[in-house]
Amino acid sequence: MRHQLRNKFINRENVLAGWTSIGHPQVAEMLAMSGVDFIGIDIEHSTISQEQSQRIIAACHDKGVRCMPRIATHNQEAIKQLLDSGADGIIVPTVDTPKQVEKLIEWMKYPPIGKRGYGIARAQDYGHNFTEYTSQWNSSSSLIIQIESITAVENIEKLLQFDEVDGAMIGPYDISGSLGIPGQIDHQKVKDAGQLVVEACRKYGKSCGTQDINPTSSSVEEAFSSGYTFVVLASDVFILWKWGEKMQEIVANYR
Repeated sequence: MRHQLRNKFINRENVLAGWTSIGHPQVAEMLAMSGVDFIGIDIEHSTISQEQSQRIIAACHDKGVRCMPRIATHNQEAIKQLLDSGADGIIVPTVDTPKQVEKLIEWMKYPPIGKRGYGIARAQDYGHNFTEYTSQWNSSSSLIIQIESITAVENIEKLLQFDEVDGAMIGPYDISGSLGIPGQIDHQKVKDAGQLVVEACRKYGKSCGTQDINPTSSSVEEAFSSGYTFVVLASDVFILWKWGEKMQEIVANYR
């Protein structure tokens, strides 16, 4: 099934994802019941630990859903531990230069492509599946880079030239900040930057992703029509945020 997800990315098929920032595996299980292609673990903007990540990955796999953690920083040790915990790939924030991509590939892939160390852990079924896992990992694992600065936008074609990069995910809020207009994600400069990434992904045959805070069938269809090929459908935090807004109205009526 890991191959299936990567094939969807590299063939630019429609991919839909869930997203968790809450460390309990029960939340991931509930999200996985939706039938999404993968669950992203937001380690970057949460307090989720390595141990919690492994439990979330296991919960996703139990439901037949792939799992792609978003790491917090460009860190070899963190990537190694997540992959050995069974992650099907990684999402990497703030990728700006080809040199960074080269390092990520080095840390993520086994020789001869990279320099990932061989170990015995959950990913290899504690040794029972070592040969099959290690022989297939390079061709089946997914690497998604996040484009979150105007520098990354300017370098986008150089970042997408690597065969091991399967897609790019746009971060409009961070792009707006790098343009000096923080939070103005509807500003024409931010939209133009995003469109450059969409077009580059189309040119290089890479998947292109975005996150929909309040998804509906029409908003997801609009994203796909605009050139995106994968959409993160809100997150557990966004769901609770929207619930809180609705409940504020009800609570206010009875105060």
